[in-house]
Amino acid sequence: MALEFLMWELMLLEERVRVQERRIERRVLRDTQDPFDLPREEFVFMFRISHELAFDVINAIRPLLQGQRSSGLSPEVQFLVTVYFYAQGSYQRGLGGNSILNISQPSVSRSISSVTNAINQRLLRQWVKFPMTAVERQKGREKFEAAPQPFEGTLGAIDCTHINILAPIVHEEAYVNHHGNHSLNVQAIVDPDLKILNINARYPGARNDSYIWSVSAVRQGMEYHFNNGERRTWLIGDAGYPLEPWLMTPLPHYPEGTRQFEYTKKLCKARNVVERFFGVFKSVWRCLSYQRVLMYAPDKAGRIVNACATLHNMRIHYKLTNREEDLDVELIGQNMDANLEIPYYIDQQGGPRAVAKRIQRQILDQFDNLRDGEDD
Repeated sequence: MALEFLMWELMLLEERVRVQERRIERRVLRDTQDPFDLPREEFVFMFRISHELAFDVINAIRPLLQGQRSSGLSPEVQFLVTVYFYAQGSYQRGLGGNSILNISQPSVSRSISSVTNAINQRLLRQWVKFPMTAVERQKGREKFEAAPQPFEGTLGAIDCTHINILAPIVHEEAYVNHHGNHSLNVQAIVDPDLKILNINARYPGARNDSYIWSVSAVRQGMEYHFNNGERRTWLIGDAGYPLEPWLMTPLPHYPEGTRQFEYTKKLCKARNVVERFFGVFKSVWRCLSYQRVLMYAPDKAGRIVNACATLHNMRIHYKLTNREEDLDVELIGQNMDANLEIPYYIDQQGGPRAVAKRIQRQILDQFDNLRDGEDD
């Protein structure tokens, strides 16, 4: 009996030695295949960010990553594992077997959680900011006026897109969108440079665009500025949004040659930047692609969207261009998730919609060489 026990102890000891040797071998492999040694072009292709951008993000979130249980992974490795997942859309099991980032699947999972939370906590509000001061808003209007497809008075273009997620356990039915998939309906506001001014990834896929807008902090801010005397400042959206003094929308179904037709054509050309943004956003960060499913609960999936939005704006700041081979050209310029459900209005005399109609009429007046179409 004692001999059997001794042999059992010896077997356990040998197994512990083998496990430790495998851990050492894996760490040596990580050390000898340092991703930061990759050439710039290959590094950007793999991670969608530059070395400089990576180090700046790592240094900003390092205090939140150090000491966390990720099998002893450094903040550098934790960050690169996470951004590789964002960029390539690889599921965690495949990512754990990557030859450059050779770490276990549980470590991948912990790294994604830690880094995503850290970016949301430390960098999101710094890099994704809606213009609120008079100076910022003036610069925003000037940027749209100088854009290739200008629309005077515009701060940003707004729309929503669906990000597919794992069917949640709680209120599963609320996340089923009009395509029949489980998703988040993500609202974004962008400028002509495709810079994100606001991202809202909190609402389930069954919520339509106009509802998300109606309860958003940005709408409250736009209304606040309007009520405090700011005029000729608005966002531009599609027919799924309500016409408001601070939100201009198309006038569909008017014949060519009318002022309403030219107004709608001009607005839609300017608003196309948000459609192009969604194509670029999902092509660069392929974990958000329509062909993928974020295998997480809604709140975590929303934080991943926020983290990708933060890195998107940082890419613009660091002047990282999008290579044609990196982009899904079929998505550029068209939002496959467009929901053109016409919102319900209460058009009270003298109410916000009546004021918005007067503002819209003033914009139509610039097409004074064209005839006025009959009202619907």
